[in-house]
Amino acid sequence: MSNNLAAVYRTAPVEAKIHFWTRAIKVNRPSVHPIIALLPLGICLTSCAMLSRHQFTEPARDWHSRNGQLLYRAPKTTLIGEVFIRFSKNGDFELTFSKGPGVTLLIIRQDTSFAEVRGALAGPGWSGPANQAPKRLRPWLELRDQLIRSQDRQSVRYVAGPETFLFRF
Repeated sequence: MSNNLAAVYRTAPVEAKIHFWTRAIKVNRPSVHPIIALLPLGICLTSCAMLSRHQFTEPARDWHSRNGQLLYRAPKTTLIGEVFIRFSKNGDFELTFSKGPGVTLLIIRQDTSFAEVRGALAGPGWSGPANQAPKRLRPWLELRDQLIRSQDRQSVRYVAGPETFLFRF
């Protein structure tokens, strides 16, 4: 505001000040095209279609389960947390990696062809055919075969490029 306007503004009654600002907002507000206004709704509706419709087998009594600790090491990250895994004879697999109660870092659900990954370490999450997983998630999805093969061992170590996974059950 210029000095003259500022002086008038300071001495004007409250109603005039409110009118000044509402008029300024109306004048400076760009008009919004109706299609642009509906864009967020369209994004919400199409993002629902991206959610996984794959039906994983629910855990049953004959599934094997193990819990312990996982040391995960990457070039810029080292994490130690609780891990809980369970798997079936058919290759269905679940892994939950957490840091204390209520802080889930990663949840993996996977069967022989499909996977779903959620949690803080997964970023926005992902689901789809396991062989089409993003590069950053592939080492995590390779754990299924490693852990099922070594189900009787107390310690399992798996190295995938610069990432190392050390399980203690």
